[in-house]
Amino acid sequence: MFELRRLRLLHELGLRGTIADVAAALSFSPSTVSQQLAQLERDAGVALLEPDGRRVRLTAQGRLLAAHAARALELDEAARAELSHSQDAPARVRIAVMPTAAEALVPPALTLLAERMPDLRLDMVELAPEVALFELQTRAFDLVVAEQYPGHTREVSDGIDRTLLGRDPIRLAVPKDDPATGLADLRDRAWVLEPQGAAVRRWAVQQCRAAGFEPDVRFEATDLVSHARLVAAGHAVAMLPDLVWTGGRSTVSLRQLPGSPVREIFAATRSSSRDNAAVTAVRDALAEALAAHEPR
Repeated sequence: MFELRRLRLLHELGLRGTIADVAAALSFSPSTVSQQLAQLERDAGVALLEPDGRRVRLTAQGRLLAAHAARALELDEAARAELSHSQDAPARVRIAVMPTAAEALVPPALTLLAERMPDLRLDMVELAPEVALFELQTRAFDLVVAEQYPGHTREVSDGIDRTLLGRDPIRLAVPKDDPATGLADLRDRAWVLEPQGAAVRRWAVQQCRAAGFEPDVRFEATDLVSHARLVAAGHAVAMLPDLVWTGGRSTVSLRQLPGSPVREIFAATRSSSRDNAAVTAVRDALAEALAAHEPR
């Protein structure tokens, strides 16, 4: 009989690629992970791992068992959720959210949940969507709030469900006294954008190129609040979604972008959580918080 804990280690190795990464993620020593995987090989009666330079990789049989491990973990999660719901036990939901959602959506969602499910414990971590969506597959989180920009759909993974929470308008943000009326007027301005490689950076650059210029990117930051502060201080212009303005937008001027683009805010959960009442309640509260958001 296969032990579920060992199956999880194999599943994690298939996702993360190295024993060291599995050990770090699960707070084990690499030697413990290796020993448990060796025992799993003995239980299976076939080779699950093979050398790959200084590392190991899954054999064909290892990949086959890892796929079965993923399904076993899904069944375990679904069974635990159903048992917890039937016993009215206190629920716990772990979420990972992007920075703007952490500031604009989580506080009002918590207020709604305190009224509807007072015994619910919500644990939140702020993470970039790319990292959070990967960790969702490893069961580090139960729900992830992420975004995708026009023309840049995020990768779809097996066993992951997505629910659209709402749409967030994207506008030009310029200093309060800036006379620019549109994107074409900003060819000579200093820009703040996200770092190279980010999907939103590529999208923003394409908007500038469509307007006939290459943006002069002098500032790079992952935190959109820092973008807003650079704009408010008169040092840069930016393309920012409305969720950024939770704390107020009176310090900048906003202009419409061509086509009035929006980014989609979505919640990602594992398919095995589809009937989890607590996860559903958190997702619904986040959607209501987004629908009620009004930039000041």
